[in-house]
Amino acid sequence: MSGTGSGPGNWNTGWNPGAWRPQAGGASSGPGAPGWDRTRIYRDPARGWIAGVCAGIADHLGVEPILMRLVAVLCLIFFVLPTIVAYVAFALVLKPRPPALFASADEESFFRGLRSDPGSTLRGIRERFGRLERRLARAEALVTSDEFDLRRRFRDLDR
Repeated sequence: MSGTGSGPGNWNTGWNPGAWRPQAGGASSGPGAPGWDRTRIYRDPARGWIAGVCAGIADHLGVEPILMRLVAVLCLIFFVLPTIVAYVAFALVLKPRPPALFASADEESFFRGLRSDPGSTLRGIRERFGRLERRLARAEALVTSDEFDLRRRFRDLDR
């Protein structure tokens, strides 16, 4: 198995246990976005119309921003004052989305899957680690077998 990329999102390279470990204050320490928590909600002013609140919530939920805007307009029609207050509060409270939140597309895909369907993401990780465990067990059985030791001794005799 050969990896082409690097970072915590690439399962073909070495595992970096500290890459997604939260730091003090809830921030993540991955190489793509030091100091940013990839699982929180951010405003997305680059894709937003007013302050990016609907685009940020849509990004977090994994839906299209137009759907969130439609929900916001419907809420605005039926609940004018609470919707305006909530939008302004979100615009003031939510931090803007950092431009380099994820180090790679694989990492972004992992975190989106983790947010939208954590069960299947964890099952996928469990399956990958299960396959790695089985490969490691086969390699370990081969290395610790008498046949491996015998072949190594024959190879050493040729030298």
